[in-house]
Amino acid sequence: MPDYDVSTPLDTDYYGVFSGIPAADRAVWERARTFTDEAVPQMNDYWDRAEYPLHLVKRMGDLGLLSDGLTVPGQEPMSPLAAGLVNMEVSRGDGSLGTVIAVQGGLAMRSIAYFGSQEQKDRWLGPLARGEEFGAFALTEPDHGSDSVSLETTAVRDGDEFVLNGEKKWIGNGSVGGVTVVWARDEQGNVRGFLVRQDTPGYEAETITGKASLRAIYQARIRLENVRIPVDSVLPGTRTFKDASAVLVATRLGVAWSALGHATAVYEAALNYAKQRTQFGKPLAKFQLVQERLSHMLAELTSMQLHCVHMAGLDAAGALRPAQASMAKYHNTRKARELASIARDMLGGNGILLENHVVRHLLDIESIHTYEGTESVQALLIGREVTGHSAFA
Repeated sequence: MPDYDVSTPLDTDYYGVFSGIPAADRAVWERARTFTDEAVPQMNDYWDRAEYPLHLVKRMGDLGLLSDGLTVPGQEPMSPLAAGLVNMEVSRGDGSLGTVIAVQGGLAMRSIAYFGSQEQKDRWLGPLARGEEFGAFALTEPDHGSDSVSLETTAVRDGDEFVLNGEKKWIGNGSVGGVTVVWARDEQGNVRGFLVRQDTPGYEAETITGKASLRAIYQARIRLENVRIPVDSVLPGTRTFKDASAVLVATRLGVAWSALGHATAVYEAALNYAKQRTQFGKPLAKFQLVQERLSHMLAELTSMQLHCVHMAGLDAAGALRPAQASMAKYHNTRKARELASIARDMLGGNGILLENHVVRHLLDIESIHTYEGTESVQALLIGREVTGHSAFA
């Protein structure tokens, strides 16, 4: 048993930001809390062993937590606020599980929902939402991350098939036996999405090892060598890189919510620990320096909450601009990193123990700070909007 109980949720909401959320959204949040309560006791061991608990993906599907706000037949509708609360709550429990939602719902399902044929939607959206199938989104390449617009993977038409060749890297769910949305450039130079079953001949996926972040979800390096797929595997609505970008923009706000979940976890761990840990004859919570740190963390956490809830309102009204989503991610992932560092320090040596959860969040935040666009890319997107000038190379 751990020496300190630091994982008990405290439902921190200093400004009452969540006090007026609709009952339907709160019910979704409570389902996510049910899942988190079940999953958290398991995650340190999976993270430590670098193993992917696929049964928990299915459990999220059973609870209707994977759709990320998309409309899926047979699934309860989820507002942008409810989708954000799910991202927040699951990430409060564990970053790898939060990333499952980002990959499965935010990227793979959204690509199909936005650009797929009705037949493709009927085939894939339901099974992916229920966690019966696994979905991946293959855009990033070994030599093209932030400049993914320069992707080199090719798709050449050959009769009633396309032939795909190229490599992809950092592809969540890319090696677990599901379906991958592969973004490739056709003979006309158009960037299009293709649905590729992972058991297709020529599709080779190697799970990336040696990670110090998001250790409980598999990312893969993929090699596509003369992968032949039927013509009807192309997502018919995809024509340019802007289509792939539209998916990324839509999921960017989910990353801001995920960062909020991580920040909530480390703040509440620090507060719980300060109340339980005794040094120099009194609880840490009675020291002035500790109270100042907790106050700073709470102020930053509250700011993150305000960003997320306001952005969810804009999203629901159809008024969310892409650069605003960039701002939310830019702000929240930066703050989450800061709060995790403070919490790690406040727990002293106990802060590096997995049983106290903080170090797992600290390391997992490093990944969400990078994916869906690095801090530098978000800054350039915001800067382009506010100045009217593009600073991209």
